[in-house]
Amino acid sequence: MSWPFGDGQVSVLRRPGLVAGSADLDGVLAAARSADVSGPVILLSRCSPTAAFSRRDALLSGYSGAVAECRSAGYEPVIRPVGGHLAAYDPGSVVVHLWNRHPDPRRDLRQRVAVAGAALAAALGDLGVPDVRVGPVPGEYCDGEWSVNVAGRAKLVGTGQRLFRHGFLFSAVVMAESSGSVRDMLTSGYAALGLPLDPDTVDSVDRWVPGVEQGDVAETVAARLARALRDLMSLSVERTAV
Repeated sequence: MSWPFGDGQVSVLRRPGLVAGSADLDGVLAAARSADVSGPVILLSRCSPTAAFSRRDALLSGYSGAVAECRSAGYEPVIRPVGGHLAAYDPGSVVVHLWNRHPDPRRDLRQRVAVAGAALAAALGDLGVPDVRVGPVPGEYCDGEWSVNVAGRAKLVGTGQRLFRHGFLFSAVVMAESSGSVRDMLTSGYAALGLPLDPDTVDSVDRWVPGVEQGDVAETVAARLARALRDLMSLSVERTAV
């Protein structure tokens, strides 16, 4: 039986430079669907300003207006492969993707996101963010059960998961550096979509840890997430051996 993140060794990849959000998503989707995946892959990306809509957003009457708002703010609109509602990121954010093949991806859906969410929360704690929690934030953008936040009132990380026939893709966006531009774009985008949003819930790590940079956050997140997967794999192997 495969463990929740599939079989194989954990790999950590980093994009060498800034990439467009559409190119990042296209590459990740192609890789996640590939039969060549032989173990969990963690990819860290730094993307140009991106407005990531969901397919649900595209069905709303205000979608075209929201796209226009995003373009006018300099954000590239894309349709992301996971659910929820509009999310946004820029070069100050850390975009995290994790994928692998799995014989029954739906079986471990909740455990995957729980383990990944806990690892992301631990990474923020390592950086010095106080009172980090995993759970929904009232009034947040792209509301979800597995948001990583400060004291239940300021969202720092949004998460989502997409299932394929033979695998999964978990994605997260960590707001590392100043979230002002993203906050403004989300405020106008959600207004156009006709969806509620409390702008004060859009926050970034550097407000709680002054001076921290996107690269610092990326490396801490990568270390924590890879460690969590390897620890889980080790536990699974030990139990199988017993």
